[in-house]
Amino acid sequence: MPVPFPDSPHFLKNWQQQLAEAFTDFADLCRYLNLTVADLPVSQAAARDFPMRVPLNFASCIEKGNPDDPLLRQILPVSHELQSYPGFTNDPVGDLAATAQTGLLHKYHGRVLLINTGSCAINCRYCFRRNFPYGDLQLGKQAEQAAITYIQQDPGISEVILSGGDPLLLSDARLAQLFDKLIAVKHVKRIRIHSRLPIVLPARITAEFIETLKQSGKQIIIVMHCNHANELNGHVLAACHSLRNQPFTLLNQSVLLKGVNDNGCVLCELSERLFEAGVLPYYLHLLDKAKGTGHFEVPEAVALDLHRQMQAKLPGYLVPKLVREIAGGRSKSYVT
Repeated sequence: MPVPFPDSPHFLKNWQQQLAEAFTDFADLCRYLNLTVADLPVSQAAARDFPMRVPLNFASCIEKGNPDDPLLRQILPVSHELQSYPGFTNDPVGDLAATAQTGLLHKYHGRVLLINTGSCAINCRYCFRRNFPYGDLQLGKQAEQAAITYIQQDPGISEVILSGGDPLLLSDARLAQLFDKLIAVKHVKRIRIHSRLPIVLPARITAEFIETLKQSGKQIIIVMHCNHANELNGHVLAACHSLRNQPFTLLNQSVLLKGVNDNGCVLCELSERLFEAGVLPYYLHLLDKAKGTGHFEVPEAVALDLHRQMQAKLPGYLVPKLVREIAGGRSKSYVT
């Protein structure tokens, strides 16, 4: 199958078509990037364990001919994923223990998280839920009413977080149905959406989608996930522009990743570019220790030094909070 280029009609297709045309094969991706499989430490075994998926929009941001590109490192299945690292587990942040209902996690006071889907537009190799049992615990239509009832019965819940997988893979109609149910819960003030799609598949940010959010009747917070300034191409900036013109709060969270963004200048550029796009840097996470991700870990001492470099160079509002998540914790833990 011929591989489309960034200026091809591919980018005129709707988001579902673009998603269907995502790279799932090493050879196709290599041809597009002017690389050979021999240039890369790819692992078929790692891909069987956690398949590769890369939308063309993200692939178009990877430097052609560069096997060490930081964006490529985020999506390429490699043999390091098969190695065992001390302390790395299938459930690094305690999601299973926090499951109050099928598809609903209740970790923190005032907030619940809905696992809306197990699917993503891109399979990030460092994903902390790469081993999550979505088949048993994602929020299907039958479990949804039980989750809504749980929220209705706890007046202390003021915020509902949509997560996954990626909740923006749900159709506008499906999101609207969920919002209609949440509108009826008066004590829910905010809906927070955690999504990588504005970055990797910006075609998802349509006028229809924005209207669906506006009709929710709640305050909307969109937390994007961007790790490197090179991910912010023209398509992404256009999507961010569409969102920031609405009464939504736009935040970004990143993961500190070895070989991707473990550099003070890279992190500073990311914050600057995000703010230019109307997105406020929110969290910089230490790696969650999910099995298969140990090669991405940045030592805490290095992370602290990088954070100090950001504090020295950037105004405070552009310095994300350096945090880690501890299983069983009542909140994110600041790293100081």
